[in-house]
Amino acid sequence: MSFWTILLVIAVIGAVLSYKRARDGGFSARRFDDGNEGHGTPGHSPRESELLQEVEQLRERVKVLERIATDANSREARESRAIADEIESLRDK
Repeated sequence: MSFWTILLVIAVIGAVLSYKRARDGGFSARRFDDGNEGHGTPGHSPRESELLQEVEQLRERVKVLERIATDANSREARESRAIADEIESLRDK
């Protein structure tokens, strides 16, 4: 999955959750299909809790991808890569 795909998925999930929150007046205890009050996580239905957990996992993945992308393009990484290339070219001689 590409970096941009992950960002799109996070944006869509965030938009859906924001819409639901605005429409329902916030996350709170709701009646489930059986008519009983219930909580997956305090104030969340089981589905909302699952979505929130998935969003958190996606955020962590994005953090890792951002770190990989920025670390590979940092000045130190470029210098290290240049030194390694120079060493390899000297070995080939």
